[in-house]
Amino acid sequence: MPFLVLWPFALICRLVEDSMPFPKRSPDVVVNCAALSVPRTCEADPAAAMSINVPSTLLEWLSTFKEANTLLIHLSTDQVYEGVKSFYKEENETIPVNVYGKSKVAAEQFISKNWSNFAILRSSIIFGPQTISPVPKSLPIQWIDGILSRGDKAEFFHDEFRCPVYVKDVVTIIQALTSKWISDGERMQLLLNVGGPDRVSRAQMAETVAHIRGYNTSLITLVSASSVDRGVRSPADISMDITRLVQTLRISPTPFKEGVRLTPEAEGSG
Repeated sequence: MPFLVLWPFALICRLVEDSMPFPKRSPDVVVNCAALSVPRTCEADPAAAMSINVPSTLLEWLSTFKEANTLLIHLSTDQVYEGVKSFYKEENETIPVNVYGKSKVAAEQFISKNWSNFAILRSSIIFGPQTISPVPKSLPIQWIDGILSRGDKAEFFHDEFRCPVYVKDVVTIIQALTSKWISDGERMQLLLNVGGPDRVSRAQMAETVAHIRGYNTSLITLVSASSVDRGVRSPADISMDITRLVQTLRISPTPFKEGVRLTPEAEGSG
């Protein structure tokens, strides 16, 4: 039977540092979601960004097993791309413009060099219902909904583009990779863009929420990203081509509008 262990990253770090005993059997699959993912925070502390986002301790732990054959599914980011064109492909050069992106490129390179069995997922903005254990950071759709539902006016960038991906699609992708690895048992070295099918700006995201939830779109003010100092450079267009994802795993990611519609329904049913 497949062996699954859910451990916080901090616990794995303590196990390695303190030379504590490990399980005798290595996990079949490890999904690494640990990250310092706020670009401004990464910019303020590059050393912390590199230390947390490059999974050296995790690979050190996995290497302690006699049969180190675990599939490592690693969450990366679309911010590895420079952002000067639309629909980046996996083979395009990675030229990150901020420390967060640089730390994730370093992580990809470290994994590719030091582990033989991996799937690296370059994820766009992940949106959808709140998790069972609520995440501390504000979620994109809920944040927009909160502002517009109060009747507050807000500014949204019209010239930064992403391909937001519905959270349940990310789960489906991870499940598909896990099933493929367990059933086939063949070494995997895979790099995938993980985004939705729609290229949208922040303003278009807000307008979609307004239309679906019945809010007044006059509350939405369109501004240029260059008009706001966020303390960190942000790539203008990191929309991604997801052809490889669709062809490899035979899935059809959820359109952005449908994902927004499903978000409150999923939260209500949870």
